[in-house]
Amino acid sequence: MVVGPLLAAAHIYSVTEEMRATPVNTLNPQRTGMIVANFLKTGKASSPADLRPSKLNELKQIFPEEKFLLSHGGKCVDMVLEHDASGEDALRGWLVAAYAAQIQKSSHELSATILQEAYEKMNDVFSIFLGELQSKGWHTDRFLDGTGSRFAW
Repeated sequence: MVVGPLLAAAHIYSVTEEMRATPVNTLNPQRTGMIVANFLKTGKASSPADLRPSKLNELKQIFPEEKFLLSHGGKCVDMVLEHDASGEDALRGWLVAAYAAQIQKSSHELSATILQEAYEKMNDVFSIFLGELQSKGWHTDRFLDGTGSRFAW
């Protein structure tokens, strides 16, 4: 359980770096959909370089005030922390990811709607959860993520 999220964070970081470094100029259904949606919104066509960071922007918009990004992959939820995220930020992300996984089991599809529902559940219980951890002697101001990747926004 400890290694899985660290590997997921490393995976997101690696994919992000790969997307930045590798220009993909060929259209496919996903890219075409993104280009058309952006064109309808702005009246301008996106370049391949514009599309590469757009997924990160999309993930950041799910929880704009938080210091974590969650990505709903196939069978898991991946989390990456901002460079200056605290232990409490990490706990918030972990709770959202856990609630999302729990909700996803009943619906079999993880979407932004499920992540939002999980986020609301986290907000309902976070102060109680944090108080419980602190009363048991846990240090919640720091989060030791080893060599886990973090991002700067």
